[in-house]
Amino acid sequence: MEACRMEGESKEKLASVSSLVTVFENSRTPGAASRVCKLEIEHHCPGGRAPPPAEPWKEPNLGETLQGSEPRMVSRRYLSSLKNKLSSGAWRKSCQPGTDPGLGTQEPEEKRIVQELLETEKAYVARLHLLDQVFFQELLREARASKAFPEDVVRLIFSNISSIYQFHAQFFLPELQRRLDDWTATPRIGDVIQKLAPFLKMYSEYVKNFERAAELLASWTDKSAPFQEVITRIQSSEASGSLTLQHHMLEPVQRIPRYELLLKEYVQKLPAQAPDRADAQKALDMIFLAAQHSNAAITEMERLQDLWDVYQRLGLEDDIVDPSNTLLREGPVLKISFRRSDPMERYLFLFNNMLLYCIPKVIQVGAQFQVRTRIDVAGMKVRELTDAEFPHSFLVSGKQRTLELQARSQEEMISWIQACQAAIDQIEKRNETFKAAVQGPEGDTQEQEVVCAKCSDYRAELKYDGNRPNRVCFHCYTFLTGNVLREDKEDKKRGILEKGSTTGSEQSIMCGFLQLVGDKWGKSGPRGWCVIPRDDPLVLYVYAAPQDMRAHTSVPLLGYQVTAGTQADSRVFQLQQSGQLYTFKAETEELRDRWVKAMERAASGWSPRGPSDGDLSD
Repeated sequence: MEACRMEGESKEKLASVSSLVTVFENSRTPGAASRVCKLEIEHHCPGGRAPPPAEPWKEPNLGETLQGSEPRMVSRRYLSSLKNKLSSGAWRKSCQPGTDPGLGTQEPEEKRIVQELLETEKAYVARLHLLDQVFFQELLREARASKAFPEDVVRLIFSNISSIYQFHAQFFLPELQRRLDDWTATPRIGDVIQKLAPFLKMYSEYVKNFERAAELLASWTDKSAPFQEVITRIQSSEASGSLTLQHHMLEPVQRIPRYELLLKEYVQKLPAQAPDRADAQKALDMIFLAAQHSNAAITEMERLQDLWDVYQRLGLEDDIVDPSNTLLREGPVLKISFRRSDPMERYLFLFNNMLLYCIPKVIQVGAQFQVRTRIDVAGMKVRELTDAEFPHSFLVSGKQRTLELQARSQEEMISWIQACQAAIDQIEKRNETFKAAVQGPEGDTQEQEVVCAKCSDYRAELKYDGNRPNRVCFHCYTFLTGNVLREDKEDKKRGILEKGSTTGSEQSIMCGFLQLVGDKWGKSGPRGWCVIPRDDPLVLYVYAAPQDMRAHTSVPLLGYQVTAGTQADSRVFQLQQSGQLYTFKAETEELRDRWVKAMERAASGWSPRGPSDGDLSD
């Protein structure tokens, strides 16, 4: 019996999301790993209930602390390993749920995948609880008490983690639990996963803010002792499992790709005529789009980390530090000089737009290299030299300088020439794309307009930018793609705020004008046309006017507290959550009550089941 119990605990540990981190921490001691497993078991939410409020976590006993278990920072190797594991599915190889040896029957494959989804969701909610209710709230309390660092910094670091936590703890996890408990009568989860779709925008906001959050975290850890003390104290606690705040903050970035992998396997295991097949496939398509965004964010973080490492080695010179650059190749070469008999050691950094010719520093304090020459790739030429005295040599000539260089081998010389030529070709393709775009049918140059995010939502692949989509005007879009979007196609390309305003009760649960009170609304105006749409019933959209096609604000309502009336004006009501506060004023108390009811239902996760279900509009 004891062996079975230990085996069950081991499987639960392997099936949890947070234990994935231990895969990247192979050098940690077994004792530290067991504490992580214990943490997950304690934080699981029995019966699908929401996690309890944050409880005090005890200070660690220094005598019990294991050597080598200090919190570790997120590294480039960690991000690279994480991206590879998420894309390959290797993180799940040891997490497959097994059957109970005491049972004579085996569960269907699709149900076992749902069980795994539920267990990993419990562990994920435990991590969100730690982020929102422990790290976030403790730092807020310290900011208010000591005034040593701004509360706004704390809110910027944790972004919208409170909304994500409330959604998963109060809605998604309980829904999964209920569905699995009632699996015999309702063997499907596709419809539950689809309910996640309106909240994928919350992850977009979190992922987009992650890099900025990491910068703020590092900055304020260095310059504020109280800030650092709070974080260090929590990281050293048993609840944190000896992992850093940065590791925990990566959990939401990793979560959506894991949903995709589990759901993909679930669809594959479903019988051809299963009632859940259509819903599950639709849910997979939704998750796939969101997973692409998360994987792209991890790739971008890895690229920026590599780029920052290179810039530090170069001394962070202002004229070369550019986050949009891409490092193509680096390595040592010899500089051929006819004034000296022996070649001199040099080092090259080839970026997409420039070649840096550097001298290694003898005393490497700070920067490791001194930049002697920058050669622009635009206008640069490269070719092999035939010199018996200096084999494997090649020539690089540009607007700034011409260099005769010698590689260490024939293969290395060919590799340098190919890399330089590829960069040159990319620049030339970019120029050709621009020429084609600005010339008319007869080759005449036409006046062009500047395109910004507010002007256009059209995107086209540009060859000079690695065929990645870039924002372009409508005319350039049709020129580069040859497509003219139909209205139904255009709707699919709208952004989060590009949801057409609705003016009728058949399209909305509640809509109407409300006064927008306070500085929170910025320059949006004294009142707005507010809509809770039927096809997105858990989000409030605020427009400047009913005919607008783009909302200036969207608020995911799940988890918000709704309060009605103030002593000054009974027509006022407010939405509040984790420092976020929106204040509205209705024309009458009766309208206020209807808005409050609509928002309270959305905040609890309610969705309409029919065309007229829950209608509160006139």
